[in-house]
Amino acid sequence: MAGAVRLLDQPEQQMHEAALIQRIRDGEHELFYELVRPYESRVYSAALAILRNPADAEDVAQEAVLKAFRHIRQFRAEARFSTWLIQIAVNEARMRRRKEHADLMEPIAGRRDEEGNYTPRDFADWREIPSESLERKEIRRLLTSALESLSEIYREVFVLRDMQHLSIEETAQALGISVAAVKTRLLRARLMLRDMLAPGLEGAWNRNVSFRKGTKPW
Repeated sequence: MAGAVRLLDQPEQQMHEAALIQRIRDGEHELFYELVRPYESRVYSAALAILRNPADAEDVAQEAVLKAFRHIRQFRAEARFSTWLIQIAVNEARMRRRKEHADLMEPIAGRRDEEGNYTPRDFADWREIPSESLERKEIRRLLTSALESLSEIYREVFVLRDMQHLSIEETAQALGISVAAVKTRLLRARLMLRDMLAPGLEGAWNRNVSFRKGTKPW
């Protein structure tokens, strides 16, 4: 169709970004917004997962973007630009959280040990939250409330992997942890959220007729 905008696939997107980065380094600074625009919501969500305050998350997102602009020459194509940008946001959010909330305690669920050792209710009958349910307004509201109760190490992994759709490897790189730690924390985050959301999702299990054992609706 004439005039239609063609979406770039991943290799094309990376080539496009590499060209933009080089032009920005060469002095075309006005192109930086075009570079970061597709990732604004991811940067904000990453900051919000850690800070749990929209105003602080907005400030950190802006700081992260400005820091990425100032240090664009330090970016290496060993990782995707989006991963590098989110990593900056995560580090900025963690620094702000340590500075402003050093006297606050983490929720009890996050003070057992490094990985929590969480044991879900009814483990044998556990099923992941159907992705269709996450689209429902009331379930998204419940999910937001449930995320608030998770400790930071679980909340940030869940947001980056299951809500912002970073890969396991990208999530590990953004958070500065191992792939194994991402997998462990993600599983436990899903289990805790499943238990907290179970009452609100009671009818969703039956409505999700396309869900099959062994599939990953995330």
